[in-house]
Amino acid sequence: MWRDNVRSMYYIALKDIRTYYLKPPAISWGLVFPVVWILAFYLRNPTGFKELIPGLIAMTILFSTTAAEAVVINFELRIGSLERLLLAPVSFSGVLLGKILGGAIFGFIMTTAVTAISTSVFGIHPHVGYLVLFVILSVVTFSSLGAMISVSVKEVFEAQTLLNLPRFVMVFVSGVIYPVTAMPTGLQYLARALPLTYTVSGIRQSLESNLSTAPFNALALVGFLALFIALAIKLFRRKFV
Repeated sequence: MWRDNVRSMYYIALKDIRTYYLKPPAISWGLVFPVVWILAFYLRNPTGFKELIPGLIAMTILFSTTAAEAVVINFELRIGSLERLLLAPVSFSGVLLGKILGGAIFGFIMTTAVTAISTSVFGIHPHVGYLVLFVILSVVTFSSLGAMISVSVKEVFEAQTLLNLPRFVMVFVSGVIYPVTAMPTGLQYLARALPLTYTVSGIRQSLESNLSTAPFNALALVGFLALFIALAIKLFRRKFV
């Protein structure tokens, strides 16, 4: 049974990537938006662009994984294709994990391109093992977040609107542009409750090969991942049971 689920997850993810992610809107939202956003801050301080690279990578992860994740599930519910998937010999969790896998794979591809270009241009020599670990944990975590929000509402526009709130809060509070330690105390507490904070911190440490708190950041992302997947599966089951 588990082999059927794994095989089904693979084909669901492959179908979503071909149908939804490898399209201009998803690519532009997942890749162009983070680059343009970071370049806007670069124009204010051209000499400090290297400090923005962890934030650029983290934003690419966040927006590429959720570019279509908040749309796919509710769109397929509306046209009836998701119900046909559920008639196949695959579990509820297998279908949802396939959706999450599609977003994670697309996010990994986009992030790999941005990371490779950024580190090459600035001659950065990261700790590759930890960098790959944080990218993988992060793309799966934020793809799960997108799926969780998608299954919590009924309409596509509701999912997009609801997802924009945590995305933009994380961009401003999680250390993408400004260090968390330089923020007011209240915002620091908020930042510690957001998964993107640990992505930015982990990627920054990987790029600087300063891994003092890298294990803690990785464990925090694992915790968020488990929470998002558990809630997403519970909400997804509730739609049909």
